[in-house]
Amino acid sequence: MLSGIPLYLALLVAGIVVLYGGAELLVAGAGRLALGIGLRAATVGVTVIAFATTAPELFVSTIGALNVSTDIGLGAVIGSNIANIGLVLGLAALIKPLQISDIAMRRHVPFMIFAAVLLVVLGVNGTIGRLEGAILLVVLAGFTAYLVYYVNADPAPELDDPAAGDGIELRDVALVLGGLVALVLGSRWLVSGGTGLLSELGFSDLFIGLTVLALGTSLPELAASVVGALRGETEFAIANVVGSNIYNIIAVLGIVALITPIEIAPSTLRLELPVLIVFTIVSVVMMGYGRKLTRLDGAGLVAGYFVFLYLLFP
Repeated sequence: MLSGIPLYLALLVAGIVVLYGGAELLVAGAGRLALGIGLRAATVGVTVIAFATTAPELFVSTIGALNVSTDIGLGAVIGSNIANIGLVLGLAALIKPLQISDIAMRRHVPFMIFAAVLLVVLGVNGTIGRLEGAILLVVLAGFTAYLVYYVNADPAPELDDPAAGDGIELRDVALVLGGLVALVLGSRWLVSGGTGLLSELGFSDLFIGLTVLALGTSLPELAASVVGALRGETEFAIANVVGSNIYNIIAVLGIVALITPIEIAPSTLRLELPVLIVFTIVSVVMMGYGRKLTRLDGAGLVAGYFVFLYLLFP
């Protein structure tokens, strides 16, 4: 039987694989269910799919906060958002320059900035308590209503799948349930393996959340954006990251804070949160200039992400 570091490594790898598989099942099932009950395809993309790809962060952060410490949950969210911009957007732009739509710049990107700034404002006193969690969830409700209203005001796009819109199918329900089960198992294994491995090596809970868990939970966004860039669906790569970063803060941290207050270390206020703001603003400036992310921009984002990882090492 495995024990010690080999066991933690096995749990870590198994957790990442199962987590990724669960996210794929959940995205597929939730998307088809939403179309089946009559939601427009565009609405599904910016609401149901964006929230579904945030499910790994939600499960890992909640389980980590309950079983280990709130540093795990906070680190996973902040680290995932930085990874989404630096690594996911950066690699996607390196593969193919990403065009930025006017709708994304007007409706979605400003809210990504707002969510990051709101996190700093609510956490500047060192705690995100239940009141702050409730505020984040109220913002989540408002943002979702805002998206649904404006997206439904646009002309409905053609459905890619002719079978979509024909009602709820048992297969789609099974995909959602299977995805949720896989997310629970994968989250437990990822948290256990990651915390056990890096704890054995002497790293802090916050470092674990910011690195291993953040990268593990960013796999769905990474895969989706890279595949989107390879297929020429560059606007999808942008929407995937922007939507995920918004939901990570207002949904994941909102839910976790309602369950258990999140303590924010002074070092996080000095380094990780300012880095998140810088990455967010820099990416928005890049996107606004010429309405595209070039390969040079992508290289800069990836390089910046590795500099951030270097700064994390004690």
